[in-house]
Amino acid sequence: MTAHATDRLPLVTATDGHAYLGADAVVALLRAIAESCRNLADEPECDLRTAAAAIDMEADNLDCRAIMRTSNPPKEP
Repeated sequence: MTAHATDRLPLVTATDGHAYLGADAVVALLRAIAESCRNLADEPECDLRTAAAAIDMEADNLDCRAIMRTSNPPKEP
């Protein structure tokens, strides 16, 4: 199983019950996407579709983490 970059992003559950990322995590995510695009630009067999597929996989992973976090709230002690 391949680890996802989005596994390292800290999610928090706000008082409204939604999962959120802090601004610093969003900035780090955007910088990682930019770096990946720069790296793929030098690969002759990669194109924007390859980059988009990788970004979609990470978005799906992050979406699943958010759903799991908000659908299984911590139990009260």
